[in-house]
Amino acid sequence: MAMQVGESAEDEPMMDINTTPLIDVMLVLLIMFIITIPIQTHAVKLDLPVDTGESTPPPIDPVKNKIVIEPNGTILWNGAPVDPVTLRQYLDITTTMTPTPELHLQPDPQARYQVVDEVLAITKRANVQAMGFVGNEAYANF
Repeated sequence: MAMQVGESAEDEPMMDINTTPLIDVMLVLLIMFIITIPIQTHAVKLDLPVDTGESTPPPIDPVKNKIVIEPNGTILWNGAPVDPVTLRQYLDITTTMTPTPELHLQPDPQARYQVVDEVLAITKRANVQAMGFVGNEAYANF
């Protein structure tokens, strides 16, 4: 607001504009604009697996389990191919069972020693107590 002090002519029109109502209207419009903006939700679309409720337990025999190492390096757990991580998970499950099931290890005579050594290291890290080698008669000719 402008205010004149001193001597001036009362007949002259005031040349200053009163901006207070303009600012009030602009603030009201800004608040209305902010309120009417829809709230933006940030969503990430994911395709999650559907649980059918039929989760099959791992193929672990409560009496004995057999690990076969084939010549091409494939590791079989009770006849099903597994990777080293899955093998370790199965071994961890068997060590918690009572009584602890026996573990039979049967490497093929043509299997690489590196794969056999890896499987033995996995069984050692899993603290397998009841383990035996089967099929040693296949090594009689070597």
